[in-house]
Amino acid sequence: MTLTNSSRQTTGDANSARTGSTDPNLQAWVDEIARLTEPDAIVWCDGSKREANELSKLLVASGQLIRLNPEWRPNSFLARTNPKDVARVENRTFICSNDEADAGPTNNWAEPSAMRAELRGVFAGCMRGRTMYIVPFSMGPLGGPISQLGVEITDSPYVVLNMGIMTRMGETVLTMIEAGEPWVHTVHSVGYPLVDQSGITRPEVEWPCNDDKYIVQFPDTREVWSYGSGYGGNALLSKKSFALRIASVMGRDEGWLAEHMLLIKLISPEGGVFHMAAAFPSACGKTNLSMLRPTIPGWKVETIGDDIAWLRQGEDGRLWAINPEAGFFGVAPGTGETTNPTAVSTMWGNTIFTNVALRDDGDVWWEGLTDKAPDHLIDWQGKDWTPDSGRTAAHPNSRFTVAAAQCPSIADDWEAAGGVPIDAIVFGGRRATNVPLVAQARSWKHGVFMGATISSEKTAAADGIVGELRRDPFAMLPFCGYNMADYWGHWLKVGKELGTNAPAIFQVNWFRKGADGGFIWPGFGENSRVLEWMIRRIQGTADAIDTPIGLLPAEDGLNLDGLDLSKEAVDSLFAIDQTSWLAECDLTEEYFDKFGDKVPPALRAELASVRYHLKD
Repeated sequence: MTLTNSSRQTTGDANSARTGSTDPNLQAWVDEIARLTEPDAIVWCDGSKREANELSKLLVASGQLIRLNPEWRPNSFLARTNPKDVARVENRTFICSNDEADAGPTNNWAEPSAMRAELRGVFAGCMRGRTMYIVPFSMGPLGGPISQLGVEITDSPYVVLNMGIMTRMGETVLTMIEAGEPWVHTVHSVGYPLVDQSGITRPEVEWPCNDDKYIVQFPDTREVWSYGSGYGGNALLSKKSFALRIASVMGRDEGWLAEHMLLIKLISPEGGVFHMAAAFPSACGKTNLSMLRPTIPGWKVETIGDDIAWLRQGEDGRLWAINPEAGFFGVAPGTGETTNPTAVSTMWGNTIFTNVALRDDGDVWWEGLTDKAPDHLIDWQGKDWTPDSGRTAAHPNSRFTVAAAQCPSIADDWEAAGGVPIDAIVFGGRRATNVPLVAQARSWKHGVFMGATISSEKTAAADGIVGELRRDPFAMLPFCGYNMADYWGHWLKVGKELGTNAPAIFQVNWFRKGADGGFIWPGFGENSRVLEWMIRRIQGTADAIDTPIGLLPAEDGLNLDGLDLSKEAVDSLFAIDQTSWLAECDLTEEYFDKFGDKVPPALRAELASVRYHLKD
C-alpha cells in the first residue's frame, strides 16, 4: 500500500505526465507563480500511488524522511522538523480583508495591497533549485453539494505527501476545474531556495524553512499565501487556512457554516441513528470523543470526522454536514491504548509521523502511547534519550497523518456526498469551576450564546470566584476568517432559516474539579453517558430541569449505573453558584464589549436573561 488512500477517488492515470492545464485561468496563475518563484521544474500532481511512492523515496534518499521498520509500521515514515518550525504561528497569521473592520479585533489584519507587495518580495526567487508541485484537491467528496475545490502550489514534497492523505487529491480534480468548477488559490513555499540570485548553490537541509514566516489569507479573493514554514496547518493549506479561515467567509457569503467541529454517528440500543457535531478548543478531548468507545451497553459511536465540519441546509430543511478532510492530522502525545485505542489502531501503517521519537527497533513512540517508556530512544531532535534525560522524547505538538478510511470506527456514511443530517450540536471547554457536566440550550439563540462564551480557565478559581478565562468562541478563535461578532450573527441567521428543523444544542464540561483538585467526572468512554442523555432529550424520553444557565438532567436522569460516584460528587458536577456565575456574566459582558456594537442584540439579551434568572 502507499500513502494515498486507495478506497478514495484520488488517482489519475499514473503513466501520463501532465505538463499543463486547459483551463486558462489555472494555467495563467501557475505561470505567474513560476515567474515569481523561479523553480527548476514544475510537476502537476496526479494523486497516484506511483507518485506517492516516488516522493517518499525521494525524501528518504535526501534524509528528510526516515522509513520505519515495515514489520512494525508498514509504509510509514518519520519526519523531524527544524526546532523553529513546530506549530502554528498565530502572530504571523494575517487576515487581509479589504475592510479592516471585517477582520475584527481577534484577527491580525494587514492592508491587502501592502501585504501583496511584501509577499512578492519574499516569494521572488524562493523556489530556485527546487521543484514546484501543482496539487489539485477537493475538500469533501468529489462533486458533493457541500464540497469545494482548491489548488496548492508548493515546493515541499513532504506537503504533497500529506495532502495526498488529508484531501481527495489528483487528476480528477483538475478535470473538474477544467470543466468550469470554481476553486481556491493557495501558494506555499518553505522559503529556502537552493540557488541564490548569483547562481551560487547551497546544500539541502533536513527540514528547510525560514525564520520569517507568513500565513496570509485574502478572504475577499479566496486566496492563501504561506511562506517560511513546512509544518502542519502552516503548509497544508487545505486545512485551517482554506477549510476554516477562507471557508468561513464563503459560508457567510453563501449561507452555510465552516466549523472547527468533529462529526460522529451514534447508534442506540434500539437501532436509532443520530449524528452530532461538536466544537472543542485544544486539549479538551475532541479527537477522543470522535473515536469514543462507549462504556454503556448497546450504544455504538462511529467516526465521521475529528476536526472540521462544513454544514449546510439541505432540501429537507435540516442541517447537513460533511467532513471536508480525508485524513487525520492528530496530536500524538497523550494518544494511547488507554486514552484512544481507536486512534492507535488507525496508525497501524501508511502513516507519516512528525516530531515523535524513534525506537531502537525502527518503530515510533511518544509520551502517552504506553504507560512505560522504552529504555532508549532517539528523540524528535535526533538525540539519544532515556527516561532520565529530563526532557520529552516527542515534541508536545508532534503529529501523525493517516487516512481516515483506516480508522476502525469510521462510519459507512462518512463520505456521503450530501453529508449526514445533524441532530445535535455540542460545545465544550475546559473548566474547573462553574460550568456543569452537561446543559441543553433552551433555544437556538441560547445555543449560540453558549458557543460564543466557550472558554477555559487560565488561572485557578479562588473564594468561589471564577479564574481568568481564555476565550475561544465556537473553538474558532484562531480560525474565523472575519469579525467574530459578525460570525455570531451569521449563526443566528442560519438558525432562523432552519427554524423548527434546527438541531438541539448542548454544552459539556468533562473537566470540573472537586475540593481535592481532582477531576470529578471519569471522562473518556464514560462520556457516552452524557451523549445518551442528549439523544434521549432529542427523542423526548429524558427529563430536564430548567435553571438560569440551561436545561440540566433531572435527578436520576443521567445513567450512572456502575460508576463509583457519590451523590455529593454528582451534585458538584451540576452545582450552580450564584455569586460565581454573576461574576462570569460580568466577564462575558467585558468580552462582548471588545466587539462594540457588532455584537448581535440577541446575545446581549441572552446574557441579560442569565443575569435576571440568577438574581431571581
